[in-house]
Amino acid sequence: MPTAKDGLQNDAIKRTLGPNMVGQTIEIAYAMAIKPEQGKISSAQVEASIPGATGTFLQNNSFYTNASGVDVPVQIGAPSVTTGATTLVTFGKDTSAATLRYTYVIPEEARSKTVSFKFSATSSNGQTVTFDLGPYTVSKMDMVRNLNVSNNNLAYISIENMAVYNSANAAANAGKVDLVYLFRNISTSAFNHAFVSPAATEYLPGVTLPAGVNRSSKILKAFNLQDYNLALKQFGIYIDDRDFQEIDLSAAPNFAINMKAEAGAWIETADGKYRAYIYINSVNAAGTAVISIKRYAM
Repeated sequence: MPTAKDGLQNDAIKRTLGPNMVGQTIEIAYAMAIKPEQGKISSAQVEASIPGATGTFLQNNSFYTNASGVDVPVQIGAPSVTTGATTLVTFGKDTSAATLRYTYVIPEEARSKTVSFKFSATSSNGQTVTFDLGPYTVSKMDMVRNLNVSNNNLAYISIENMAVYNSANAAANAGKVDLVYLFRNISTSAFNHAFVSPAATEYLPGVTLPAGVNRSSKILKAFNLQDYNLALKQFGIYIDDRDFQEIDLSAAPNFAINMKAEAGAWIETADGKYRAYIYINSVNAAGTAVISIKRYAM
């Protein structure tokens, strides 16, 4: 075992991976320690360069891992108090070493900016230590998960509004409907689940479009691209801002048929304002599916 250093020590590590998106969290573990004969930890705090959204907190538990590999919490003080950009935990138990978990909820104010964090701890012998993390870039992307789509009902997808509409609501948002979801079990072709631009009427058999729904979006099918944020599975794949900036959709068609669960499609709206990636979480042979979307404003 290494010899413990004199005085109050601290360290921190960012635990979350992938792009930092508004409404999602950045999670950081902050560790601090002092030799018991030299003092106890009095407080720990973190100051964000941009105040976090509601739900930002510094956990008032330290953790250890038991023999079964389970993280066990040990309360070391009262719940954290956030004032502006600063979140503080005051220790209420004699503690010489602790690792506290900080959860920062990314606010709208941070979109397309960078955010940094200054951690600090104090001990009963009057010492103070600090640790800086960042800057971390906050994505320009938006995300929505688990939208239900269904054949001849919730079939109209708006990338701008990140929403799915039925016929009546689609007519009220006609200028913002980019795709039609449909399911056809056709014996002469592998049609099945599909995303089709309203303008591609030859790929909309039996569909009567709501008044004014007529846009032509570019659609490029993608397989083996199970973005973790959308799939929430074990895949370590993340779509980031740069992917939307660099993908070439100039030659993409305006329809995508025979879509599968865990596949997806890149989308560019007719006006070029948005690009998106639609991930198919699940499909049903009755003509329904669950989709999740990442969207980037060009």
